[in-house]
Amino acid sequence: MTGGDLNRAMVMFDIDGTLVASYDFDADCFQAAVYEVLNFNIDTDWRHYRHVSDSGILNQIIDEQGLQNDRATLIDAVREAFTRRVADYLSSHPISPVPGAQDFFDRLRRRDDLDLAMATGGWCETARLKLQAAGFETDGVPLASSCDHFDRIEIMKLAERRCGYSGKGRKTYFGDGPWDRAAAAALGYNFVLVGDRLEYDQAIADFRDTELALAYIDF
Repeated sequence: MTGGDLNRAMVMFDIDGTLVASYDFDADCFQAAVYEVLNFNIDTDWRHYRHVSDSGILNQIIDEQGLQNDRATLIDAVREAFTRRVADYLSSHPISPVPGAQDFFDRLRRRDDLDLAMATGGWCETARLKLQAAGFETDGVPLASSCDHFDRIEIMKLAERRCGYSGKGRKTYFGDGPWDRAAAAALGYNFVLVGDRLEYDQAIADFRDTELALAYIDF
């Protein structure tokens, strides 16, 4: 997808809790992976972390525990353990798209008047595992993740570059958390809240109300 038309729009999606109903088990797997490697329980109230991404949270934990000398080794070990735990969970537990998300995503994917991308605070391996398990067809849709950067703002910038967007049309980000809203505001994106985890004027319970979701994009 390329953005040669200056008037074309761009739509970007978060994954966990936005496209895929994976928020709860994902947090459990992350906490278990950190415990497996570091042998202590972490705070899963993500609002307490400076950067709400897998690498951002883990980097802060490493700093707070004074483990900086082993940072690279510990990150690799936690990432491997987390990916294994997510894969194990998915092998025996079906997961679903957020209601209507698959059809809505496919509908946008087929349009030739916008650029589409995904930006997630999760690591790329687990993001793709969850998308595949939930039945999403994502070929040709760029993804940026915590594998690329710890800062969600930088992740979103990279996703924008990867989709080749160079237009001046409206840029919309669908997300479900306060960190999504904050990053969208910092980058001047039109933010649409999915779900009810916070209060926001542009909100959808899910994607079954296609016309409302499209109205918030406002092509």
